[in-house]
This record gives sequence, C-alpha cells and structure tokens, in this order.
Amino acid sequence: MTAAGIARLAGVGRAAVSNWRRRHADFPKPVGGTETSPAFALRDVEQWLRDQGKIAEVPARERVWQQLVGHPAGAAAALRQAGAVLLLVQERPAAWRQLRAAADDAELTGVLPAMLESVLAGRLGPEHPVRGLTRAALAPSAALVRAAGDLATADGAAAAYDFLLGRHLDANPRQYTLTPPGPAALMAELAASTGPLGTVLDPACGAGALLAAARPADAAPLALHGQEIDPDLAALTALRLALEAPGADVRVRAADTLRADAFPQLAADAVLVHPPFNERNWGHDELAYDPRWEYGLPARNESELAWVQHALARLRPGGTAVLLMPPAAASRRSGRRIRADLLRRGALRAVIALPAGAAPPNNIPLHLWVLRKPGGAHPSPDLPQALHSVRAGETPVPSPSPLRGGTTSTVPHLLVVDTAASAPKSSAPPALSTSFERGRPPAQGGTPAAGRDKFDWQTVRATAVDAWRDFDRDGGIEEVPGVCRSLAAIDLLGDDVDLAPARHLPPPAAAGGPAELARVHDRLTATLARTAELAPHPGTDTAAAQPPTGRWPLTTVGELARSGALVLRAGGPGTAGPGGGAPAVLTDHDVMGGLAPSGTLPETPTGTSPEEPVLVQEGDVVVPVLGGGATARVVDEATAGSALGRNLTLLRPDTAALDPWFLAGFLRGTANNRQASSYASTATRLDVRRLQLPRLPLVEQRRYSRRFADLAAFESALRLASRLGEQLVQGLHDGLTDGSVDPD
Repeated sequence: MTAAGIARLAGVGRAAVSNWRRRHADFPKPVGGTETSPAFALRDVEQWLRDQGKIAEVPARERVWQQLVGHPAGAAAALRQAGAVLLLVQERPAAWRQLRAAADDAELTGVLPAMLESVLAGRLGPEHPVRGLTRAALAPSAALVRAAGDLATADGAAAAYDFLLGRHLDANPRQYTLTPPGPAALMAELAASTGPLGTVLDPACGAGALLAAARPADAAPLALHGQEIDPDLAALTALRLALEAPGADVRVRAADTLRADAFPQLAADAVLVHPPFNERNWGHDELAYDPRWEYGLPARNESELAWVQHALARLRPGGTAVLLMPPAAASRRSGRRIRADLLRRGALRAVIALPAGAAPPNNIPLHLWVLRKPGGAHPSPDLPQALHSVRAGETPVPSPSPLRGGTTSTVPHLLVVDTAASAPKSSAPPALSTSFERGRPPAQGGTPAAGRDKFDWQTVRATAVDAWRDFDRDGGIEEVPGVCRSLAAIDLLGDDVDLAPARHLPPPAAAGGPAELARVHDRLTATLARTAELAPHPGTDTAAAQPPTGRWPLTTVGELARSGALVLRAGGPGTAGPGGGAPAVLTDHDVMGGLAPSGTLPETPTGTSPEEPVLVQEGDVVVPVLGGGATARVVDEATAGSALGRNLTLLRPDTAALDPWFLAGFLRGTANNRQASSYASTATRLDVRRLQLPRLPLVEQRRYSRRFADLAAFESALRLASRLGEQLVQGLHDGLTDGSVDPD
C-alpha cells in the first residue's frame, strides 16, 4: 500500500504519514514501489498503527481494497473477481453461506468458477464480458474472495461494489472519462419525456453512469444494453449494473461499437451516449458502405456524427436518443450535409448548450443533441413533404400531436436552448467529486461534478427539461431571448448549417433593460461620491518627527509566532462532510480581489472520514503566498466562518499585544514583501515568517491601524466603482446595439 493508502486507512492527511516516517524509527520500511512513491506491507502498517493507538481495527472495506491493489493480477482483474463474488452473494446467499462455512481455500477456489459462471450467465447472458474467472486465476484470491463476501454480508453487495469500483475509478482518473451525475440524469430525463423507458442502450457505456441514471430507484424492471471497447471496464460496468438493478435485464458486451456492433437487431426506446470526441480512427474507410449511414457518410474528422447515426439506427421508430456532443459538431463545415439531412427529415429535434464546466472537458460548453427516429406513434415532421405542400399553395397548419393532445407543426422545427444564459451564478461551483458518486444522479438540489465555472445546476436542468417538454408537446415554444427558441428547419439550411444555439438566440435585454441600467448608474454615482469622501490625504512630512521605518526596532512574523503573539495556519486541508452544510472557501483569488468566499470544499473520498478545514475568524489576517503581490486582508464579520483555501496563510494575532489592521498594513509594504519573497522559474513565493513589522506599543499601533482601515475602505470603494462602471459601460454598449436603449 502507498502513503496515500496509509493516510486513508488512518483517517489522516498524507502530510501526517510523512511526519510519522520521519519521526518514528520503527515505522515500517518500504517493501516495494519507488523512492518517490514507496509501497508498504499492509500487515506491517496495520500492526504499527494498532501499536501506536492510531486505529483499533482496519475497516473491512479498507482491507478488501488493499487486497485488490496488491493482487498479483492487478486491481482491475481482482475487482472483476470480487464483483463476481458479490453478485453470487446477492443472487444466491444460501449457497454462498454454505460455501463460505465449509470450504478450505483450495476447495473454495476450485468450486467457485462453475458457480460464478452460472450466476453470471443467468444474470448477464451467455456472452457476458466477465471473463477469466478460472481455477488458476482464482487460486491466489482465496483471502480476497472471503473478505469480499464478508463485506457484502455486512454492507450489502451493491454498496460494497459501489465502494470498490468508486475507489478504483478515483485511483485511475486519467484512464477513464466519466460522465458526471448532473448531465447523466438530465440526459435520462430528456429521453424519458414521453413516458417510462423499457429498453435503453448506451453504445459507449464506460462506467455505466448513463444506464444507471436511466433507471430511477422506483422504476419498473427494464432492459439495459451497453457496449464498451475496454474489456476490463465492460466487465466492471456489467457487474455494477447487475448489482444495482436486480430486476433489470442487463446485457453488456466488450467490443468496438462502430466496427463490431453487438446489438444489430436492437430497437431501443432510448439511446444515451457520451461518445469519444475527436476520434479519427473510428473506421471511416472500412465502414464506408455501412447501412447505418442513412444521413450520409461522416467525414474522417466527424466521428461524433457517426455515433449520432448509430444511435438513430438502434432506436425503434419514435424512440429518442440523447448525445453529449462537443460544440464543434454543431458547426464544422465537414458535417453540414449530414446536419442538413437530419434537419430535413425531422430527426434532430433539439440542441441544448450546457454551461462550461458541466462535463469534461471543462473549458468548453458541451451540447446535448436530442434526436427522434422518424416514424412510430410520435412522428417527426418531414421537410420535403411540408415544402411540397407549400409549393402547391397550401399553408402548413398545426396538426394534433398523437401523444400529447397538443399541436405539432407539419414543418420540422429545431429547439435551441442555452442553459448557461439562464443559470444564475452559484456560490458553490460544481467541482468534480473524487468519489464514485459522480457516476450516479445527484440528489435534488445537488450540483453536477465538473469544472471551475459556478452555476446553479438545478436551474440548468429545469431550463432544459421545461423547454424540451413544451416543445415536444406543442411542436414549438415561446421565445425567451438569450435562453430558448424554436426555428423552422428551412431557416437553418444555409451554407454552413450552423446549429450552435448562441448563433440563433436573440440577445436578452441589455443588463436587465434601461431600468436596471438606471439603477446601476445611480449606484455608481453614489459609490463615486463615497470614494471621493474616502480618498486619503497624503499626510504631512514625518521625516523630522519620526525615524524612518528602517530605524525602528523590527521583528518578524516567525518571531511573533514563537512568542505566542500570533498563530500561523496554512490553508488547503479540509473536505466536505456528508449531508451538505460545508462552509464556503476563501480562495487566494477572493483575497486579492476583495471578494466574498467563492470556493467549495472537495468531497470526502469514499470510505474516509471528513478532514476538518481551517476556519477563519473575525480579526484574522490572511496573506496569499503565491503571485508576488503585496496583499493582506483582515477578515470581517461577513467572511468569518469560511474555510481557508490553498496558497493562503492565516495569522491570528493576540489582540492584547498586536492590532490586526496594524499587522495587515505593514505586511503589505512593497519592500517588506520583496525581502521575504523567493523566486522560482515560473512563480514568486512569499515566506510569511520572514515578513517584518516594527515593535511598537499597542497605543502607537492603533494610530497606524486607523489609517490602514481607512485605506482598506477606500480600496473597497474603488473596486466596487470599477465593477459598476464596467457593468454600466457594457450594458450601454449592448443596449445601443440591440435597440433597447435610445441613443438620445
């Protein structure tokens, strides 16, 4: 096990393990690994922790996990074996109890292969992907098998596998691209807008997040079909779905979907896909004459359009497909002919833009494409037929919707939605969870795991779902500037067939309209007046009355900390506990910009206890240690209680000896920061302990304190005036250019 595993086992941070290794001569010696990432024997570490009183007993799930990562066949193979045993425990508990009680190790591993194959074939079909469970492969796994079975008995088979698979995915973040829970739940909800789903396919199922989201906890049994090119991941996903959905018919196959479709005859109610992006080696040459390319052969660089057509080919008539797509797929010229045909035939029904950060890659706003296979009980309008009616002199009129009782235009329309425009900024950015919970739908009010941008995910979801349901029911939707609109397909068939929502949505009223701009103007005027009042006077020449700063008796922050005049704390540690209610995080960006705390604590890794963050108090002084700027912020009542973020140092002065404003003011001196900084090739780092300030009595400190507090108030007013001025200028530009503001 690694140092990170030891930290997780003992419920401490990795820094604590490093300290133990340095301070305790009897700490277990590495038995493998490298100099920078040593590996230790679980038995030795467990005994040492118990002798030191740091743990009473290793939790069962941690013991199983360590057996997985130390398995000679590798963690993925060991997890496949453990998952199969957990499925046996769930499906045939009496047989497992009898086997667990009676068999020795040789008998156990000798009997298991046939029992496991029987359970797997019955649950996943004879062509299931969970292979390699032979007697030879299971021979070194007797202890793992028993421990996994015992864990299932204690926690439940599904919960035990959820923990183990989640830990495996967390340990290999670069190996797997996971669909966050927010987009997964949204895609499943869009697909089920016409009613409960019976058969769902994910032809690029990965870890199974979309298929898991398609089956709510109270759903009736359904058929879940998945295909994954990675054999190990296909096996792990099949076991996950079998354990989490006991009543569902689960069929997962390991193969390249585009080259070797495992379900060529399937007619699914819904297809949910998060396809690989920008894949050039998808089979363009060998699949040139494939019957799936009903809307045209995708170009070599248009792999996403190949997945779109595969999804349509595997739907029943009237079935719905939802794909998570890169924004370039909506506008690349190489795909315009296929996009045009999808529009003409009414197959592409909606393009929904998500906020940047909703799903990886987090720096771009991904799109959801909603498609419906023409025909069936809910037919999509056909443009050639509608155009024929128009040329014959007829006026296209709405016709009753066969499913909803509403009306559907005979001319195909496309719904475009920009959810980012409707989502107000949230104080809690949807950071990607480090636990496997990113693979399952969030609780009501939760955020998706992903990215740096801050937005309200519930508003994103409501905007997309409400717009799609109204459009699907009525064939059109009332336009909301900047948010949603329905467009006739014929209006989109230009040279580029650009379907990006931002290109077709009219801008919203500038900054809330003229009335809002008037309020911003009034607030800016008042702020500028206040700024003028706060503008500090330079003061008089004190050279004759006071000694220069360099002649004052000086001390350092390090000396003050050693004497007890202040307490130093570094930011960064801390995780959010279960159930929410975690404090906001004060980041270095917030400190340097004079902003309210905007960060969030990372979620506690699965199977570990939450780590307490450093909470700031009123009167603390917070200093950024990176960037080279001279900044120090005194924590006020509004900021108190937030968690201290990374790259920040907290100084908590003893107010009987040290005034906070005096401390912060002198820490901001340019010369002071220069002498306490060190320079690397790409960054400047501040050694807070080397910062200096003069030794002055408290009465004299408070003279400076009042002046420093006034400077802080003036600086805050300047920042507010700057933000209001930028808002007013941009709002007027927008209003003048969109016609909502008269130039006179």
